[in-house]
Amino acid sequence: MTSTAGGGTAPSGTGERLGLKPGMIVQELGWDSDTDDGLRVAIEDCIDGDMVDGDYGNVVDAVVLWWRDEDGDLVDGLVDSLTDLAGGGVIWLLTPKIGRPNAVDAADIAEAAPIAGLSQTTTVTVSKDWAATRLVAPKTQG
Repeated sequence: MTSTAGGGTAPSGTGERLGLKPGMIVQELGWDSDTDDGLRVAIEDCIDGDMVDGDYGNVVDAVVLWWRDEDGDLVDGLVDSLTDLAGGGVIWLLTPKIGRPNAVDAADIAEAAPIAGLSQTTTVTVSKDWAATRLVAPKTQG
């Protein structure tokens, strides 16, 4: 494992592990002072650009949603994160790892995702303090 430039805590290749590629538009929601700057830099390096915020107002390829237990109703947060997401896009729900302050119980994610119309596919550790859960809208029958 190598660290990112500037001594960040995210392993190199984290953006790729999240399925992100250069040129993708990634919206970041829920940023706060406790977010992992090394992970943010790794994502922006991977997409070769800056993440956009909630005011972007255009279609995005993926959403990075930082969420803590104290942030309120997770279903509402997930539904809000769908606003600009393109069909086939992915939401990466970033939550403090179990044992960290404001960790989100895995059962809460498993319960909230289908209510928001999403399916949980995988969870990976992305830094020392944060885990990422991949959420996708189920494919519709056409």
